[in-house]
Amino acid sequence: MQASVLTEVLLPLALAFVMFGMGLTLTLADFARLIKAPKAVITGFIGQIILLPLLALGLCIAFGVPDYIAVGVMVLAACPGGTTSNLISHIAKANLALSVSLTAISTIACVFTTPFIIQFALNYFVKENAPEFSILQTVTGLVGISIFPVIIGMTIRHFKSGVAMKTENFFRQFSMYFMLLMIIGVLISETDSLAASFESAFLVCLALNLLSVLLGLMLAKISALAFKDSLTLAIEIGVQNAALAMLICITFLQAPDYAIAPGVYGIAMYIGPALLALWAKRNAKIAVNTAPKVLVK
Repeated sequence: MQASVLTEVLLPLALAFVMFGMGLTLTLADFARLIKAPKAVITGFIGQIILLPLLALGLCIAFGVPDYIAVGVMVLAACPGGTTSNLISHIAKANLALSVSLTAISTIACVFTTPFIIQFALNYFVKENAPEFSILQTVTGLVGISIFPVIIGMTIRHFKSGVAMKTENFFRQFSMYFMLLMIIGVLISETDSLAASFESAFLVCLALNLLSVLLGLMLAKISALAFKDSLTLAIEIGVQNAALAMLICITFLQAPDYAIAPGVYGIAMYIGPALLALWAKRNAKIAVNTAPKVLVK
């Protein structure tokens, strides 16, 4: 996928539209939750922003994947899940309020952390053959694509809450379909590279997805969080914004082959949450069956 109207104009606009939709769902209370329930938010934030990239780095080294797959995985690990994780949290009956708060805080943080993770990945895996990359330009681009649309959406939510709440479901569905279309587009455009590296890309992406879900559960257990919060952390850490990662690879790095790993992960990332949902449903049934029955006289 070479530079085109799709990658240079439509893709950034569509992603900004998704972020605007996320802003419509946010209020200042979502950020204030850091003060009201700091343990869950801080635990999830550390897992998402710090531990997940470290896990991705370890897997890339362990699997010995090609450089362009490794950089793509690192870019992906630096992009929090966005509205997709909120939708999955809603379906899984996790703590949606916590999910939204984590998404809001990590979205702002990743604007500043993602460029440095990308720079590290390029220096570590690609070295002298790395494409040109500007941290300042990337930060500026991410602010324009992520922060400004979110602020506009939040402003509308504040002054026109009725309109925002009516359109909330539309934007959630749009973000899901948009991500799927972008993933399909990248995978089709990079058919030759995908055929040559699908096995290594899929294995490392699947491992990252499953282990990131387990990471979320483990962090929740260490922090003694409630079961719904555990589900939320597992989803938030396991679901990444593959569309944003592909945009960075294609537009900012001008390296379409780097986008293969985010594209593959965009498909594989639903495996972990699906298994998690089945496990949660099974636990709920066991809890109901083993609960003491009260006899009514």
